[in-house]
Amino acid sequence: MSSSSDFQQDRHSFSGSPQKWTDFELPGDTLYYRFTSDMSNTEWGYKFTVTAGHLGRFQTGFEILKQMLSEERVVPHLPLAKIWEWQVGVACRQTGHQRLKAIHLLLKIVQCSTQRDCDLTLLKPLWQLFTHMENNLCHDVTKPGILLPLHRALAELFFVTENRVTELGSLQEYLLALNTEDHLHRCTAQ
Repeated sequence: MSSSSDFQQDRHSFSGSPQKWTDFELPGDTLYYRFTSDMSNTEWGYKFTVTAGHLGRFQTGFEILKQMLSEERVVPHLPLAKIWEWQVGVACRQTGHQRLKAIHLLLKIVQCSTQRDCDLTLLKPLWQLFTHMENNLCHDVTKPGILLPLHRALAELFFVTENRVTELGSLQEYLLALNTEDHLHRCTAQ
């Protein structure tokens, strides 16, 4: 296998049992491969999987998207609605620093988007996480009110998002979309 048709660049050769095969990366967007049999046996052959990009390289995707969202001339050409949907999903699934980075990108998208770009109702799972953190902070009076990085990041995201939807005149719809019916009933009762 190689990144060039003459098999001179980035060449990887394998022979024998599957244990002798190892994962490797090739630069570029094309893979050239050639199978040659020595006819020593008549088994099925070999199977390999090719994956484009850097599977599992969260940091690479984060840096690229962060840079694209920072370029004012690029933002109008981005499919912000789709990127928003993906990033909300990433923020919901990831943990630790990766979740913080996903929230950072959501914040950048909110700041450079229009109302139609982002389905803000997708934030509901993150809103539930945030309100759960808020409730735990309020109920634990034995510990000083130190906010964890995730709590601070979510607080900033929802603060900026609320200001943005207020500017766009859709605050009521946004707040109704984030809250559960049960929560709205409790608030009404209070």
